[in-house]
Amino acid sequence: MDHEYIERPDQLLALVDELRGETLLGVDTEAAGYHRYFDRLSLLQISSRTRNYLVDPFSVGDLAPLGALFADPAVEKIFHDADYDVRILDRDAGLHLSGLFDTQIAAAFLGERQLGLGNIAEKYLGLKLPKEFQRADWAERPLSDGMKEYAATDTAHLPDLRDRLKEALEQKGRLHWAQEEFLRREQTRWTEPEEGREAFMRMKGARDLAPRGLAILRELHEWRESVAKERDQATFRILGNQALLEMSASPPADVRDLPRVTGLSEGMAQRRGREIMAAIGRGLAVPEEELPRWPRSQRWERDVELEARVEALKDARTRIANELELDPGFLISKALLEEIGRAQPRTLEALEAVPGVRRWQVEAAGEGLLKAIRR
Repeated sequence: MDHEYIERPDQLLALVDELRGETLLGVDTEAAGYHRYFDRLSLLQISSRTRNYLVDPFSVGDLAPLGALFADPAVEKIFHDADYDVRILDRDAGLHLSGLFDTQIAAAFLGERQLGLGNIAEKYLGLKLPKEFQRADWAERPLSDGMKEYAATDTAHLPDLRDRLKEALEQKGRLHWAQEEFLRREQTRWTEPEEGREAFMRMKGARDLAPRGLAILRELHEWRESVAKERDQATFRILGNQALLEMSASPPADVRDLPRVTGLSEGMAQRRGREIMAAIGRGLAVPEEELPRWPRSQRWERDVELEARVEALKDARTRIANELELDPGFLISKALLEEIGRAQPRTLEALEAVPGVRRWQVEAAGEGLLKAIRR
């Protein structure tokens, strides 16, 4: 796939000038989160109908020259599943979108269930997109020719895919439904994930540990975080969750026992064995009264009438979704059905006022939902 690699500020300025006359652009981002501790915007791909560009944010630096172009609603920006792209562009580049067309959302409104770009491109364009670099480390430099080819291909076909999906949406009378979701996604912004010493308790399998095991897991988790941060590597590349859980449940007696732990190599035991045993020691030394414990579950009192309303709403949703050939969960989520069941709206206006309800959902399913509530 032919492309131009943008790696200097003057090249970026020239690119912005070149793209001013375009009415739509395919856009994608690549980040380093899978391999690295510090996730970061590592590549920005932009395609017009005729040319493809790869913008290297590491060497270009400030991406602000793209700000006006990205914010111009007259220039349609085509993404596939823009949620994360919008977030990372906000966080790392301060770029905000207007004029979004999301091909994943469009496909969902057409009733598609397999929403990966490869599936959609194959069905609507007859193309098989490459997959070999999906898990590549996009923070490495220089990028290989294969990685560049893969990255350019990701956006090169988005304009044609947008055309096919838009035409299909117009034929079904659902383009305005999709556009409502496009506008909502444009407003997405980066939010910092929750932090704190309780992060270890979200690890799958932690609930099987006794309080002493939780104390050890907490220390091992914090040790792994510090090493991953120091080396800028993803935590699983330092040591897997299974190893941490195994050592928490059955603490090794000394460094010589470490290689017996699942996924903990002889080399890791030699390099980091003392640190691992120190973390285990800190967990073992926590006083009994200070051991971490799972909070008691709150008593849940059943609301039989609410349950009946929600079941009636689910039945109505399933029927309507089948008629529209849409995924029921995409039409209306279970959580939103529960909110509607609590609010018990009696009019379409009251239904639209329920937090989270979209106008297109009222248009598509409003009357059926209200009938379910009345019953």
